[in-house]
Parts: sequence; C-alpha cells; structure tokens
Amino acid sequence: MSNCILYVGGLAEATSDCQLRDLFGTYGTVVRVHVIRHKHSGKSAGYGFVEMATEEAARDAIDRLNGTEMDGKEVLVKESDPAPRSNDRGGSRGG
Repeated sequence: MSNCILYVGGLAEATSDCQLRDLFGTYGTVVRVHVIRHKHSGKSAGYGFVEMATEEAARDAIDRLNGTEMDGKEVLVKESDPAPRSNDRGGSRGG
C-alpha cells in the first residue's frame, strides 16, 4: 500500500511542521510534513502537505480534521492533487 499525501490549507502564520505532525499523528503514522513558508518572512504561507503512511490513516485524518479549527483558523484537509510530471502534455502553449 502506498503513502498518501494530503493538502492542508487555511493554516495560521505561526503553524509549524511539528504541530501538524502531532495533530495528524493521532490518526496514523506520519511519514513527512512540510508547511510552505514565505521566502523572506519565514511565516507560513497558509498551506502545507502531510504524507501519511496508509490510505486508511489519510482518509481518517481527512474525515476528522477537515473543517476543524487549528490556531484560530478553519483548516481544509483533502487529498493532494498529483504533481504534474515533466513529460505530461496537458495544455498546449502554441508549440
């Protein structure tokens, strides 16, 4: 069974990787966490990604955490869209 990457949006500026790891860890094994940060300020850009070890853990986290409050903000938790690969031909730019 493969790992499942979740998108977590609506994060407060102060939200840390450790906070997300602790929160999502109650629903299963967390493989990796990455809160996206602004380059210059270092504050959260408002979203991040959590990689869960199993699909079951990911689904449980989505069901229980989506729409809940964290650091005073309502968070969105959903499966992450797959990253486009360099050989994908989606959309033509006139060439």
